[in-house]
Amino acid sequence: MDKKVVLCITGASGSIYGYRLLEVLHQMDFEIDLVVSTAGAMVLKEELDLSVKDLQDRFQKIRLVSEKAIGDRIASGSRLVKYAGVLVAPCSMSTLGCVANGINQNLIHRVCETALKERVPMVLIIRETPYSVVHIENMLKVSKAGGVILPASPAFYHKPQTVQEMVDFVVGKALDSLRIEHNLYRRWKS
Repeated sequence: MDKKVVLCITGASGSIYGYRLLEVLHQMDFEIDLVVSTAGAMVLKEELDLSVKDLQDRFQKIRLVSEKAIGDRIASGSRLVKYAGVLVAPCSMSTLGCVANGINQNLIHRVCETALKERVPMVLIIRETPYSVVHIENMLKVSKAGGVILPASPAFYHKPQTVQEMVDFVVGKALDSLRIEHNLYRRWKS
């Protein structure tokens, strides 16, 4: 398996999770295909004061793909099977709903659908509270289809002292789901 991942940033609050995954995977020399939705770009600007252009400037090895590029290579099952996985961080409830119900309105939805049908590991870092019954049912559908639903819920057994440590816990759990080695958080004592 190649050191390749697809990283998608959607319009939920929590763009720090996508940004931190980008940092960590970039440091690990992963090839990253990055898709940022229009709403994701707005939240990225609001929460981190970063534009998509800022991401391109900071992480020059990434391949930025438009959410409108529905025919991009990462939409193809024969290409996506060569990837370690697909990460959606953060994943909006709208994106979750589309993925759960097979609705393809953009490349992010298509990549997730392709990941599910090809059994490519897919992690959705959802960031919403509280959950409605619709949200829960959509999470169940994606989980039954083979996706990993990973709420942005940090643990506290490792006694985090900073927001960064709490973010790293969630990011580390996402990497764990893809079986990518890291040292972002202290694991439970044996």
